[in-house]
Amino acid sequence: MIPLDLLPGGTQWGPNLKQLAARAEAIWVHGAPGSGTTTVAEHLAQLRGLEVTEVTDPAQGLTWLAAHPGGVLAAHGGPPPGANCLELRLPSLDEHPEALPALLAALAEEEGLAGSLPAALGALPCPGNLRELRNRLIRWRLLGQLPNPEATGPLRLEAEDLATNLHELERYLLHRALRRAYGNRVEAAQRLGVSRRQLYLLVRRHGDPVRGEPASGDLPQRVRKRNTAQNSSPGHPTR
Repeated sequence: MIPLDLLPGGTQWGPNLKQLAARAEAIWVHGAPGSGTTTVAEHLAQLRGLEVTEVTDPAQGLTWLAAHPGGVLAAHGGPPPGANCLELRLPSLDEHPEALPALLAALAEEEGLAGSLPAALGALPCPGNLRELRNRLIRWRLLGQLPNPEATGPLRLEAEDLATNLHELERYLLHRALRRAYGNRVEAAQRLGVSRRQLYLLVRRHGDPVRGEPASGDLPQRVRKRNTAQNSSPGHPTR
């Protein structure tokens, strides 16, 4: 288990955990996915001699708090206004990038990796925080895979029409998700919030930069309609 003081911001909130656990109120621990919320909540619950509860719905959390006034709850979102509890928000790695080297070293030790690590393993952004860091190490150890760099430069939306810009934004987000998922399409679909079938349609349309698959050149109907309208306009130059 990663020492709590190595978590992002752990040197600030870590020394106060015993005092926090000694209070009578319920404790709501929250933070971004992978920021250590479950680990910290379990530690607080252990100090109180309780079991931690995880929730995804704030309303569910309120119901649970009403029945467990001295319990410890872990969630990704903060407590709703008026919740009768103490709140502990855990920051992300983006907020504390200085925590990356020590965290990466501790995770590498857990995974049995010795020696210097490639700098790319500790590069930000790191969506998923600790979870993503560990995944990077495992993939590098087993497959020799390093995180693919993000698309260089800002997203350029140079067209004036909405259809063309949406097409470009779709390509950008798809390629970013595939890079961050090391080409794992199930994970990329989850990141984008689409079904696997939708993802394969997007890959066919825009290509896959990780696997080197080219785009088919197929355009969505909204872009085809736009191009047809432009080309049929009187005096519009043919492209």
